[in-house]
Amino acid sequence: MDDLRSLPPLFLAHGSPMLAIEGGAWGGWLTSLPGSLPPVRGVVVFSAHWETSGGFRVTTGARPRTIHDFGGFPEALYGLQYPAPGDPALAARVADLLAQAGEAVRPDPERGLDHGAWVPLRHLFPEARVPVVQLSLPRPREPRQLWAAGRALAPLREDGILILGSGGLVHNLGRLDWDGGSGPQPWAEAFEGWLVERLVSDHPESAMDWAGAPGAAQSVPTTEHLDPLWLALGAGTGGRIRTVFEGWQLGSLSLRCLAFG
Repeated sequence: MDDLRSLPPLFLAHGSPMLAIEGGAWGGWLTSLPGSLPPVRGVVVFSAHWETSGGFRVTTGARPRTIHDFGGFPEALYGLQYPAPGDPALAARVADLLAQAGEAVRPDPERGLDHGAWVPLRHLFPEARVPVVQLSLPRPREPRQLWAAGRALAPLREDGILILGSGGLVHNLGRLDWDGGSGPQPWAEAFEGWLVERLVSDHPESAMDWAGAPGAAQSVPTTEHLDPLWLALGAGTGGRIRTVFEGWQLGSLSLRCLAFG
């Protein structure tokens, strides 16, 4: 990534939890990324793997635990820890900004960091010294609500806070190609291409009307992995949108990452 004058919101695809161990080109890119960013004082991350009823929730604990919210993987994966500190003051500011925007938000002092948060952060900040606050995805929700929430959080960027959405533009666990030799499925490429074309256009908000896009039904069987995109888009409104990494896992998991603004 080129040098940037201010912290851009990022949308990071987190793929399979095995990327925590076998990061490959994706992990190498994340590890190199801080060298092209201004100093990062803290992280606000919203992951596909924390959904809450009754509005947003935000982690307020000083030492969020590492959550291993998956099954059937090698034992070594369950032994990994990501002991980043929390930041109660940053969490309070996140809550205040969302409340000012008319959103319901509650503190959660017990919630830790799920794998959608700590798997990419383990490569991005491997020393786990940068404080991390996680924000949930509310149920119910719709893209324009999330976009507006992202806009409300945008002022954090001026204070050295990195805003991260973690999910995947294409994420269908029911259509995995375990041989992996055929590359991305045609419907997956079609949907991602449609989405990216609109994101880099003069009207990126048009991507929020994705349901009728080619391959949408197969690419987004449920919305939780796509929805963090809209928060990142809102936080970076008005800036250039770029692909900063691209790749695929098992035919139906996109690893494309984007920078906003």
